Amino acid sequence: MALKERLRTWKRLFWLLILFALGLLGLYLYGLPVIRHLEVLIPMGVCPSARMALLRDNFTGLLHPWARPEVLTCTSWGAPIIWDGTFDPAVAQREALQQNLTIGLTVFAVGRYLEKYLARFLETAEQHFMVGQRVVYYVFTERPDAVPRVALAPGRLLRVERVARERRWQDVSMQRMHTLHEALGGRLGREARFVFCMDVDQYFHGAFGPEALAESVAQLHSWHYRWPRWLLPYERDARSAAALAPGEGDFYYHAAVFGGSVAALRGLTAHCARGQRRDRELGLEARWHDESHLNKFFWLHKPAKVLSPEFCWSPDIGSRAEIRRPRLLWAPKEYALLRD
Repeated sequence: MALKERLRTWKRLFWLLILFALGLLGLYLYGLPVIRHLEVLIPMGVCPSARMALLRDNFTGLLHPWARPEVLTCTSWGAPIIWDGTFDPAVAQREALQQNLTIGLTVFAVGRYLEKYLARFLETAEQHFMVGQRVVYYVFTERPDAVPRVALAPGRLLRVERVARERRWQDVSMQRMHTLHEALGGRLGREARFVFCMDVDQYFHGAFGPEALAESVAQLHSWHYRWPRWLLPYERDARSAAALAPGEGDFYYHAAVFGGSVAALRGLTAHCARGQRRDRELGLEARWHDESHLNKFFWLHKPAKVLSPEFCWSPDIGSRAEIRRPRLLWAPKEYALLRD
């Protein structure tokens, strides 16, 4: 009897702990901001000293990961995670100029997103994005005549590409990969050597320079960069082409910023567009649309460089000691107004 009583006690304790954990998770995701602040207690991991000594970058030469001991500065496959202080921006700028690069920046401004966000995105890009480099902006919109006129520095161009207006905002997101794939195979791919693809509902706040360039570049999601892998919002429906099984995945990457060489991005966009097409044929839609497929791609094909959350930060999270110099900031999201 005593054994049975102890088992019942342990069983009650076990379920109480489960309920407590679920309650905390609910508050963390949807409730009290104070729960979100506890996230800083989750360890990020440490880059091994042997790996830190070998970290190099195409544009900045030898990196300085030891300058940021409080954060993770490398991946398990040896790619650098770029934080402020781990690189010399002057070296990156000089190297990019020596390579005589043209860098593309694509953005979709469809529906009310054009009036709400595009002007500020382009104006701040002129102040902070690849300053001193040749840049071609590609704006994809269904209303080319409504694209604002922005004063551009010498050597920087703005091109506008017409796209069809989709019925649902989800379809705009899902169609993006196919549209990008075609553009990269056309004039954009001929004009630029490296390309960044970004969401329009954000704005530049600090220097976003050549230190971000690499063959393939992924962005750590600012809301998920400290989360344990089992909690990351990957697609879990095994029928979907975007699905990751338990135990799979490295980080959770944000589809608001990704980039790389034209060839690498052709591969990424082809993979995502193919997966989305297969899902549609099965009547499926991944949980986070093209972002889910992007995360599947980077699990299968590891990025050569990972950008820290400093490169795309959400002010709603609040201040964090490790976020020294935000480069992009999320603009206020007004989904009820913009996604009708």
